[in-house]
Amino acid sequence: MSEETLQTEQTARVETATEKKPKKSSTGNGLDMDGLQVFFEKNKKAITYGGGAILAIVAIFSFYKFYWLPGQEAEANNEMYIAQSFFEKDSFNLALNGNVPVQTANGQVTMVGFRDLADNYSSTKAGKLSNYYAGICLLRTGKFQEAIEYLEKFDGNDEMVAPMAIGATGDAYMELNNVDEAIKFYLKAAEKSTNDFTTPMFLKKAGFAYEQKANYAEALATYERLQSEYFKSTEARDIEKYIARVKVLGNIQ
Repeated sequence: MSEETLQTEQTARVETATEKKPKKSSTGNGLDMDGLQVFFEKNKKAITYGGGAILAIVAIFSFYKFYWLPGQEAEANNEMYIAQSFFEKDSFNLALNGNVPVQTANGQVTMVGFRDLADNYSSTKAGKLSNYYAGICLLRTGKFQEAIEYLEKFDGNDEMVAPMAIGATGDAYMELNNVDEAIKFYLKAAEKSTNDFTTPMFLKKAGFAYEQKANYAEALATYERLQSEYFKSTEARDIEKYIARVKVLGNIQ
């Protein structure tokens, strides 16, 4: 057989083999659809369960956010309204602990105090705010360490309530004779929300606390800041006498 004839037969065999070889199905982007189908068949149960789990999570979240939480919020607000009425009358023990019968538009109910509101409705705004009220009640009734615990649980950014909670923590530390911690919280409260009400109030308290430590230079700086930056505030009206006093006590010219 001639060499030319042999090459022709080899070429024919290669072409025939190529034509018989099955082609992989693919999409325009090169994805192996047969492989994808095999993967799905092998993992069909896991994929089905995974999809069901995602749907369950979405359903639970939707129920929590749009049904359960609003219901809890409304319930907590109704309960807190009663406790607030006692708080405004300076009935701090009753406001804190509740458990007394009160008459409402819906009949007689047992009042829930801020302590239980904070614990039972912790996921709601009203429950979180109840930590602040419970802390103030404890502060006013002489339970200073417990007051600190509740006040530090309160986490809010309200322009007035947030600095008041921080400043009240400073008051509790002052009552416990921990002046350094008191100063820290007074200054933090002053900076939490700069305004003409809470900022000068806590600057003045910080200045007084510095005086208790005989740190007259810092007291003077704090009082002078109050005088220059918040001269329209109530605290600035008599600040001159505080400035004069620390200058004498600290022999500051």
